[in-house]
Amino acid sequence: MIHLEWPWLLAALPLPLAVRWLLPAHQVVEQAALKVPFLDDFTGGETAVISRQKWLLGMAGIAWCFFILACARPQWLGEPVEQAVSGRDLMLAVDLSGSMEAQDFFLNKEPVDRLTAAKSVAGDFINRRVGDRIGLILFGSQAYLQTPLTFDRKTVITLLNESALGLAGDNTAIGDAIGLAVKRLAQQPENSRVLILMTDGANTAGEVTPLKAAELAKAKNLKIYTIGIGADEMIVRSFFGSRKVNPSVDLDEGALVKIAESTGGKYFRARNAEELNNIYLLLDELEPIERDKQYYRPSSELFYWPLSVALGLVAWLCAVRVRL
Repeated sequence: MIHLEWPWLLAALPLPLAVRWLLPAHQVVEQAALKVPFLDDFTGGETAVISRQKWLLGMAGIAWCFFILACARPQWLGEPVEQAVSGRDLMLAVDLSGSMEAQDFFLNKEPVDRLTAAKSVAGDFINRRVGDRIGLILFGSQAYLQTPLTFDRKTVITLLNESALGLAGDNTAIGDAIGLAVKRLAQQPENSRVLILMTDGANTAGEVTPLKAAELAKAKNLKIYTIGIGADEMIVRSFFGSRKVNPSVDLDEGALVKIAESTGGKYFRARNAEELNNIYLLLDELEPIERDKQYYRPSSELFYWPLSVALGLVAWLCAVRVRL
């Protein structure tokens, strides 16, 4: 069907008539008459001129109508297309503290730091979440919103890959990250709020403690899945030889378990990239929630057709006036 985007502009159609009625009529200047014995020969020519002027005026009126029709922006609307929107409002919180630079993960048999492994696995996870609105929180000494909730998964992945170690400070504000997620998800449907929090340490900064933030999350029906990342042992080579160390000694698993369980979520432990990937595969099984279906009608612009006619008529009228 044809639809006018700005139909109120059609009110301008009678504007030329209004101008003609409101402005004073043109005064004809009387001059001395010339009496000729063959006056009847001029009568037919005067009638032809008046007829030609009326005809040109009518064509100008038609050009005006087509111009106003083009201004009303006609469009051709196709059949309504259903756009089913199902899924969750999912916020991903990623730790950027200094400890994430520990190179105890491997990708393609090459040692990488924890943040690089997290970016790789989380990026694949985000790409699979078709139908979910994804948001991204980055936290260190402070927590800030990197990406608000959006269906644009490519943008979220791009901004995640652009994040850098220490960008938000070297400490770990887990409580602030949870509090920010609660704030950003508070206006969304209660049964679709999910936070996935990934960290390798303990809360060492921020205004809110993690357990207090978890209480706020529980009150707002925000389910939190926590992921503790970091290997249990790592070979460190020095001048005196090699020795095993625990690079995850600072990981506060107890707090992460309490945060997850108090909000109805679950705690996961990722000691390597494979385990981290398996965790995200489990998170992929989060049941989507049906929302109200949305519809849109594909449209194509038609204004250039009446506009072309109007401009063509104006050009033709100008040519006729020049010839006269």
